[in-house]
Amino acid sequence: MKAGFVALVGRPNAGKSTLLNKLVGQKLAIVSDKPQTTRNRIVGVRQYPEGQVVFLDTPGVHKPLHRLNVRMVDVAREAMREVDLLALIVDASVKPGPGDRYLLKMVQDSGTPAVLVLNKVDLVAKQKLLPMLEEYRQAHAFVEFVPISAADGTNVEALEQVFLDQLPEGEALYPPDYLTDQPERVYLAEIVREKVLQLTHDELPFSTAVVVDRFEEPDEGGLMNVYCTILVERESQKPIVVGKGGSMIKAIGTAARMELEKFFACRLYLDLHVKVKSEWRNDERVLDDLGVRGRSGS
Repeated sequence: MKAGFVALVGRPNAGKSTLLNKLVGQKLAIVSDKPQTTRNRIVGVRQYPEGQVVFLDTPGVHKPLHRLNVRMVDVAREAMREVDLLALIVDASVKPGPGDRYLLKMVQDSGTPAVLVLNKVDLVAKQKLLPMLEEYRQAHAFVEFVPISAADGTNVEALEQVFLDQLPEGEALYPPDYLTDQPERVYLAEIVREKVLQLTHDELPFSTAVVVDRFEEPDEGGLMNVYCTILVERESQKPIVVGKGGSMIKAIGTAARMELEKFFACRLYLDLHVKVKSEWRNDERVLDDLGVRGRSGS
């Protein structure tokens, strides 16, 4: 039997979270076309006949501009040193730049064996993939190169087999029915944040966060009560989230509630409020409350 940890690392919007959800067969990480959507490490466990793989989705590596960004990059860097195998997820549809070279240097410095995963190959002509593969082949001694599309599942099974082949022999690290270590409160907040990002489109920067103020387990009638605060940085952003006559926050609440009811298999009352908190991304206490860890966090 094989068992071990695989960290999914990459630049923002490389498709790490989409791949994690595909690998574990269930939505654990929220997905958005806005950068820096994933802010913390998300663990997803998958059982195979040949063994068990523990996947770690990590924040996209980028130039940190706030304490939030510093912690996010710290999370990715620490994960690289803690696992048995790295999966460097590269967006094949985007021309490599300085950020990709910086990330590659992090992978090299980690000393951890790595698989190069060229993602979004469904968006790229095949003749353009070969030069990109060759460039990475010359840059680092990857143990394997796998082109995939996390969105439509192309070659994902082959990638899973590569992971199993590269992991050490050993007993399962978690019980057979274990899926994730993500607390329910964190998952609740993330789903609400995903709907904020999806429904506000480009009107609202990604500088928003969701804090679960109160979370009550289902009562005798099977109703779960959840109270959340959506944080924005400027007064001008608050009307965007609230919407005319409260239309936007109602739409966000409805979309989030429907998804959360499916996940928790119960009825859910979701109460949302919007609060302006300038510079929350540099507030260590807020980052602690959000569970964004790193060297400066717990």
